[in-house]
Amino acid sequence: MNKVQLIRTGFLGLLGLFFSASLWAHGGAAGTDTDQCKFELQPSHWVHYTAYQPNAYPAEEFCGNLPAINTLTQLVFDYQDMKYRNMLVEFEVTKEPEGTRVFFLPSAKHKSGSVNLELKNGVPEAGQYLIHITLVPDPADTENRSQGERLDVHMGFKAGAGQSVSRNSMLLYAFFAIAGLYVLYLSSAGFKRKVDEVIKKIKS
Repeated sequence: MNKVQLIRTGFLGLLGLFFSASLWAHGGAAGTDTDQCKFELQPSHWVHYTAYQPNAYPAEEFCGNLPAINTLTQLVFDYQDMKYRNMLVEFEVTKEPEGTRVFFLPSAKHKSGSVNLELKNGVPEAGQYLIHITLVPDPADTENRSQGERLDVHMGFKAGAGQSVSRNSMLLYAFFAIAGLYVLYLSSAGFKRKVDEVIKKIKS
């Protein structure tokens, strides 16, 4: 295999690695066992959670770290169990460690299975927050047996630290950098000569 073929093979391999980056979506979670963006309301019964800050970071998804404060923030919850659509569920966001309430949605049944908490001004300051999801007793609910005590679960997130460069972004930058060098190698005789000299020195 000559040098051009070797470089081409390496380039195609990197291309394949780049497209496999989709496996890192949602913090590298390929399945529910490693998915950090979820609540276990009851044993083996989950609610999936995704956060958005569309004005500050369009099309970006977040989980445990929200980069901006004082901007529109949407917290979206998707029931992974059909039974929760017929149960009273309450949502609350508090600033920690003070426990100050930032957002509250009274208990209701969400028949669509999806709940969007819209914090129009986001969270007011940088720091730690808790999302509380509470199953509220419903005397009329005999099917799901949720007439008992309130059940509260919570998940923490951090806000206001700014957006760090994700592993996907770093891979994207590396991909374009290597692609540019590859094109330059094929199109510039001078650059190709220098690369060949470096490769020759390494081999020797």
